[in-house]
Amino acid sequence: MLALLCGGQGTLSQQIFDLIAGQPAAEPVFAAAAGYLGQDPREFVRQRSADELSLNQPSQVLTVTSALAIHVCIADLLAEQTAVTGYSVGEMAAWSIAGIWTAEEALRLTDVRARLMERVAGPDSRLGYVRGLDRSRLERLLEKHRCEIAIKNPDQLFVVGGAEQDVIDLCDAAAAEGAARTGLLAVRVASHTSRLERACEPLQQALDASQRTAVDSRRTLLAGGDGERIFSANQATAKLARQIARPVDWCATLEALAELGVTRVLDLGPGHALADMMQAFAPSIRCYAADAFRTLDGLRNWVASEERA
Repeated sequence: MLALLCGGQGTLSQQIFDLIAGQPAAEPVFAAAAGYLGQDPREFVRQRSADELSLNQPSQVLTVTSALAIHVCIADLLAEQTAVTGYSVGEMAAWSIAGIWTAEEALRLTDVRARLMERVAGPDSRLGYVRGLDRSRLERLLEKHRCEIAIKNPDQLFVVGGAEQDVIDLCDAAAAEGAARTGLLAVRVASHTSRLERACEPLQQALDASQRTAVDSRRTLLAGGDGERIFSANQATAKLARQIARPVDWCATLEALAELGVTRVLDLGPGHALADMMQAFAPSIRCYAADAFRTLDGLRNWVASEERA
């Protein structure tokens, strides 16, 4: 079974659409995204600075646009049974790929999600990361610096969130305690922490009111926060809404993919972080990232050859 992984914020660049920039199949996705960016996303990424791309609303919309645009260019090649999940905002793309939302509806809801998060998070909110420090020592530092774990990744890689200066102080303290690496992420909202609690209810209302259909029987949709299989969107909107204020256990999601019998992974991006994490977590699974291919034909040939194997 092939699994499609939809990436989160923090890995945007001017090149994220190069692979599929001129593909007719992707035009409806780009057109939908333009409505929430005020400009064609292909032009947007080339005309904005790195700081502008890291702003929460455009960052979330561009992240979901990237995954959906690549997916639509390979969708005709996918096998009858394909798993899909998403990392943080990537879960919005995953729900669309699973057939619940159209691409336009997924992007509209992503825009709603981003704006709600901005409204409640405050201007000084930030995510950072700490790698190589055991959890007990990290939790002591989290309490001291008023931060929280936002995402648990393999190999003692934790995404942490809080007020920006608190995150900076935490990262400095973790480095002093022997962490292998620390630093700020290009995400200016403390996603998946209690700072976002007040956004959960209005987001759930928006998700409940969305135009959606049943999960496509050809797709196995897993929740990005814990790997639980989603059979019914109607029963999962509350969990998806709460996700913005709850920590994500990406390790559990990777374990669920392995237990599902996934043998191949394609990271739809942006970037290749999810492919790298899956490869480290389960070396027997063949993992590739879409951005590792120089041409769409190369990516399509790989998908087609793998599906025939």
